[in-house]
Amino acid sequence: MPGFLQSLTKTRNVILSRLASVLGASKITPETWEDLEAVLIQADVGVETTLEVVERLRRRAQEERILRADRLQDLLAEELRALLPDPPPLNLGGRPLDVVLVVGVNGSGKTTTIAKLAHYYRREGRKVLLAAADTFRAAAIDQLRLWAERVGCPVVAGPEGGDPGAVVYDALQAARSRGMDMVIADTAGRLHTQHNLMEELRKVHRVAGKVVEGAPHEVLLVLDATTGQNALSQALHFREAVGVTGVVLAKLDSTARGGMAFAVAHRLGLPIRFVGTGEGLDDLAPFDADRFVKGLFAP
Repeated sequence: MPGFLQSLTKTRNVILSRLASVLGASKITPETWEDLEAVLIQADVGVETTLEVVERLRRRAQEERILRADRLQDLLAEELRALLPDPPPLNLGGRPLDVVLVVGVNGSGKTTTIAKLAHYYRREGRKVLLAAADTFRAAAIDQLRLWAERVGCPVVAGPEGGDPGAVVYDALQAARSRGMDMVIADTAGRLHTQHNLMEELRKVHRVAGKVVEGAPHEVLLVLDATTGQNALSQALHFREAVGVTGVVLAKLDSTARGGMAFAVAHRLGLPIRFVGTGEGLDDLAPFDADRFVKGLFAP
């Protein structure tokens, strides 16, 4: 996982620097739990998730008769790991054409993530076609065309302001005629509070299902790791509108606080499928919960 530990630098620094003082060699006191809550909230784990994790730790400390604060770090790692259940395999493969719908607000890193996904699956031997269904922004269409050229895969686009559903329809038909086996579709990313956007996404979802049985087979939501807890409200709206199946945590670099991964998985019940750790095409990796948690506590 290239650059994975480096991408956790800020989160690790927030957690470890504070944990060193909170979980020192002293006895556990009521202040220990309050300070631990503050550390986790600062790392963007979220208030609700933090309170649950700390309560579980408190119960375990009582049951296991743990008196010293320095024995809590390993337990904390265990409880955080428990928030990230191992998801089932991606619903991709075993059919003539896989369809992946990628959603997210503008600025989340959605289009760049699509290019990285295309690059990732091309290296896996897949024949990928991109659908530029964010027709509301000419810049989005142009950006996807540029990325497609870099990746070396075809792209189907329509006119600015055109029907996104028609673009997806044309892309799926083109993929079949050209012998492609995967379509990754970009979608509009205006603010998630706009009702019309969600209606457009539902329409695109329906069109894909009419052309290819069971499509879209995965709906991946791109979340900007730098936005912290604001990403949770985005995820709720998209999940309700188009049945999000997984999350790509973008911009998880040294400037981001990755604790929100726990809140996304815990509160939304959505698996994190990939993480973006930089700007390059290779800076995307399947999410590994074990390495993620270990990376947070690595010295």
